[in-house]
Amino acid sequence: MDSTQLLKGVLDMAVLAVVQDEDGYGYDIVRRLRDSGLEGVGDASVYGTLRRLYAAGALSTYVVPSEDGPHRKYYGINNEGRALLTRQKSTWSQFAATVSELVGAARPAPMARTARAIGAK
Repeated sequence: MDSTQLLKGVLDMAVLAVVQDEDGYGYDIVRRLRDSGLEGVGDASVYGTLRRLYAAGALSTYVVPSEDGPHRKYYGINNEGRALLTRQKSTWSQFAATVSELVGAARPAPMARTARAIGAK
């Protein structure tokens, strides 16, 4: 399975989740996503997602001067972003449960169901 396609579908939710408790600047958010297990996330994808979420009103920004280099633009979730994250988490939970049920090991294999049905007669 191509996990990059899955990541594209949930990157907005992952970014919002990463900043829900602590604001962060671009590369810090990339690092947190990678540290959480999303090693394949690209810098450009995250920066594009941050810009899109900000434009949609889900994130607020502020600039913090840095003595070691350029100023850093921090992103923080706002009330609209929290509401969006709540909706996305609900959608994800329902979707993941459905897919897990479809492919889950708890379902008997077709041959096993057939054998049981024959034995029951």
